[in-house]
Amino acid sequence: MRLRSSSFEDQHAMAPSYAFCKPASMGHVALSDNRNPDLSWDELPSGTRSLVLLCHDPDVPSSAEDVNREGRSIPASLPRVDFFHWVLVDIPAQTRRIEAGSMSSGVVARGKPPLPGPAPRHGINDYTGWFRGDQDMEGRYFGYDGPCPPWNDALAHRYVFTLYALDIDRCPVDGDFTGQQVREAIAGHILDHAGITGTYTLNPALCAAG
Repeated sequence: MRLRSSSFEDQHAMAPSYAFCKPASMGHVALSDNRNPDLSWDELPSGTRSLVLLCHDPDVPSSAEDVNREGRSIPASLPRVDFFHWVLVDIPAQTRRIEAGSMSSGVVARGKPPLPGPAPRHGINDYTGWFRGDQDMEGRYFGYDGPCPPWNDALAHRYVFTLYALDIDRCPVDGDFTGQQVREAIAGHILDHAGITGTYTLNPALCAAG
């Protein structure tokens, strides 16, 4: 089973067009194009009945105390937690590609709605929780919303896209389901999986070095 992208190379930087935020000369960051990257796959295992796609950032600071604070830096040694950027289930087994920008193009304040129709289905990403309490941005964020790591983080973040081939037609989750809930629901139903990882940073020092 193989997962590829024409939008970025594995273990290399993603372009700002695939991010929620991009570097800015004033105010550190600005909203970006927020397009989902192109993904394609093949060599699915026999018996595949549906697919699940998850994208998560495993490098999110476990404490928000210093996040985006002037005069402060988030050390690379700080423990990190997962942040889901894309949760897509019930992808038909015959599907072989998701085109760039086909499921996200631009930042939508308060979040994009779920996909129409019975399949595939989008879960909510973790911007739903991040923007809770924000008068302008709070909402239910379905589908893909790209990178926006802290601009003062000493660590470049990784964005791990993982495709799972399942032996079931429908992922057993409903409502505003999350990436973690999907992980738990598909345990025991995974025939195979494949991944590709992009990197992204908004830290000017890291951008200059990279």
